[in-house]
Amino acid sequence: MYPVELVQPMKEELTENGFKELLTSEEVENQLKQSGTTLIMINSVCGCSAGTARPGVLMAVMNSQKKPDHLTTSFAGFDTEAVQTVRQHLLPYPPSSPSIALFKDGQLVHFIERHMIEGRSAQMIAHNLIGAFEAYCN
Repeated sequence: MYPVELVQPMKEELTENGFKELLTSEEVENQLKQSGTTLIMINSVCGCSAGTARPGVLMAVMNSQKKPDHLTTSFAGFDTEAVQTVRQHLLPYPPSSPSIALFKDGQLVHFIERHMIEGRSAQMIAHNLIGAFEAYCN
């Protein structure tokens, strides 16, 4: 598990922009029982998370006319219980962090894995997400 001093600023980059933390398995399950769309960002300490994933997610949310009903995040290597539960809902995809998942009425409809984040710009990730928002969000 990572030290809180390392993780907290990376968490705050999302929570200070309207993302709700999912810290337990119960919170994940309750979130995914809600109707509508839920974006879950599995945050991480890796450089691609800071360089493109978090900025790309924020750019998408700020620049899309259609947005997910719920913006949420859990931190890999820190919020272990919650991340493990999210990953159960992402099967058959293997564990991936960072990663970005869009659920509609509890069903996975769009997923960006780490290998789709690495080497891509924040703008490319935002463009990908905006397309998903347009397709699945109201």
